[in-house]
Amino acid sequence: QALALPLVIAPFFISFLLRTLAWKQILSDEGPVVTVLQALTIMPEGAHITQTPAAVIFGLTYNFIPFMCLPIFASLERLDVRYLEAGGDLYASPVTTFLRITLPLSLPGVVSGTLLTFIPASGDYINASSAFLGAPDTAMIGNVIEANFLQLQNYPAAAALSIILMGAIVVLVGLYVKRSGTEDLL
Repeated sequence: QALALPLVIAPFFISFLLRTLAWKQILSDEGPVVTVLQALTIMPEGAHITQTPAAVIFGLTYNFIPFMCLPIFASLERLDVRYLEAGGDLYASPVTTFLRITLPLSLPGVVSGTLLTFIPASGDYINASSAFLGAPDTAMIGNVIEANFLQLQNYPAAAALSIILMGAIVVLVGLYVKRSGTEDLL
């Protein structure tokens, strides 16, 4: 716990853009990851990791994982360990104890973490950009809005897409919170 928390928080001290650029260099064709994978003959010559959907997913996961870990950590830290001991005293297996005690009591942290990652990731346009980890044909809604606003200067389309995205997020978040039974988070 003393080591894991600083490792999760440390990326917050570096800009989102710089973290993505760093991963672009690490995953590039001349980078250490591709070099090692090719030396181990896991990855064929000429193959690359950047400009693939896998690289975009990796970049999104890396950049938003602290937003998921911190609410779950806070929720688990408040968990009363006597409940876990009671589960063991009642001969519950560790899996049953987790599913019936730990998970329901940490659900507010899981819901908060999911919302904190889903909302910014849905509008992210940095990771999927072909200048960073994505390919020219990799498009997320944030990239489409950015292209309409900056490149095509089609401001009405960009504004309409932004409103549609915001409305979809509000509906999905409302359904998710209602389904998870944590309405007090709203």
